[in-house]
Amino acid sequence: MDNALITGITGFVGSHLAEYLVQQPNLQVFGLARWRASRDNIHLVEDQIKIIEGDLVDLPSLLNLIRTVRPRYVFHLAAQSYVPYSFVAPVTTLEANCLGTCNLLEAIKIIRDDDPDFDPIVHICSSSEVYGQVTEDQIPITEDCPFRPASPYAVSKVAEDMLGWQYFTSWGIKTIRSRMFTHTGPRRGETFVVSTFAKQIAEAERAGGGKVLVGNLDSVRTFTDVRDAVKAYWLMVQHCEPGEAYNVGGVETMTIGEMLNLLIEMSDVQIEVVRDPTRLRPSDVTLQIPCCDKFKAATGWEPAIRFKQTLQDTLDYWRDYLRRMDR
Repeated sequence: MDNALITGITGFVGSHLAEYLVQQPNLQVFGLARWRASRDNIHLVEDQIKIIEGDLVDLPSLLNLIRTVRPRYVFHLAAQSYVPYSFVAPVTTLEANCLGTCNLLEAIKIIRDDDPDFDPIVHICSSSEVYGQVTEDQIPITEDCPFRPASPYAVSKVAEDMLGWQYFTSWGIKTIRSRMFTHTGPRRGETFVVSTFAKQIAEAERAGGGKVLVGNLDSVRTFTDVRDAVKAYWLMVQHCEPGEAYNVGGVETMTIGEMLNLLIEMSDVQIEVVRDPTRLRPSDVTLQIPCCDKFKAATGWEPAIRFKQTLQDTLDYWRDYLRRMDR
C-alpha cells in the first residue's frame, strides 16, 4: 500500500484530486489541512481519507506530517491562489506560496537525509501565470517561454517552480512541476471568473432576471475541467521525469466574453452584463494558449470533458448551492 499526500486537500483542486485518488487501488490518501479549513469540499470522501492538521509556514508541523505519512507521492496544491488578492496582500501570498513550498521541500529533505529509503515523488503545482503576458509569436506557449510574472501571485509561483527545480538539482528530491493553464468546474471558489459568473446567473434566475458584473472580457483563455486536471496530475507522478516542468491545459480556447455568453445561453432569464472597474487588475495576462505536447507525449493524457459540460456543471453547482442555503 502506497501513501499519497495532498496539501490543500480541502480546496477546489485538492478535493477533486482526493475523490479521484481514493478510486486508485493500493493507495491510501492523506491530506494536510489547517485546523480552521472547511471540510465541505471533501464531505463525499472524508471517511476514506486521513486528515492531518498543520500549516505550510510551520516547519515542525510539516516534519511531523512527513514522518507520520511517509508518502510515496506528494501533491503540493496548497496556495494563496487568487490573483487579485495577491495585489492587495503580496506578503501573505509570498509567505504562503514561497515559504510554504520551501518548508515542505525542506521537511522532505531532512527526513530523507535520515532515511535514504524515503524517496517520494513530489508534484509541485506551478501555474501558467509564470509566463505572464506573451507575444503572439510565442503562441502556443511552450515550457521554454520566458517568465514574465505580472502579479505577486505569479511571482510566488515562479519561486515555487524554481524551488522545485533547485531541490531536484541540489538535493535530488524527485520534483515534477506542472504549469496548469485555466481550469475550472464545480466547487470553484466564487471569486474566480467562471464561478463568479455562474453564481451571479444562478442568483439572477432566482430573482427572475438580473445583472452579471464583469471585468476584462477580452482576455483569451484555454479552459480545462478540473476533473481532467486531476487525472493529469496522477498520470504526471506515474510517468513524467523528475526535474522536468510540463504545461497542462485544455483544447478549447475563447475570450472571457465568449465564455460568459455560453453561460448566459444556459439560462432562461434576462441577464444584463455590466462592467465593474473594481474587477480589473492593475496588470493582466490576456493571452494564454498552451502547447502541451511534452506532457501528452509522456502520459498520453487528453482532456475528456467538453467545456460546455464544465460550464453546465458549474452553473448547476451554484443553483444547488443557493437552494441549500435557503433551507
